[in-house]
Amino acid sequence: MPSTTVRISHSTWKTLREIADRVGEPMQAVLDKAIEEYRRKCFLEEANRAYLALRNNPDAWKDEIEERVAWDVTLNDGLRKED
Repeated sequence: MPSTTVRISHSTWKTLREIADRVGEPMQAVLDKAIEEYRRKCFLEEANRAYLALRNNPDAWKDEIEERVAWDVTLNDGLRKED
């Protein structure tokens, strides 16, 4: 896997080392997981801001509700309900 160098503070390196030692994984694996978790957090925060903006716009929110109603009929596709 290609790699590159990123500078981090000594205290961050120590924390990363401690976590890696505690969980028994390489530092790179711990860092990869931490960055992926942060990426997901940022994505959800952005989605929440967009949803709030939508809710705060009465015309756009009305359109959203109308679209949901239109899509709700797709659930009545004639398939038998599962028990």
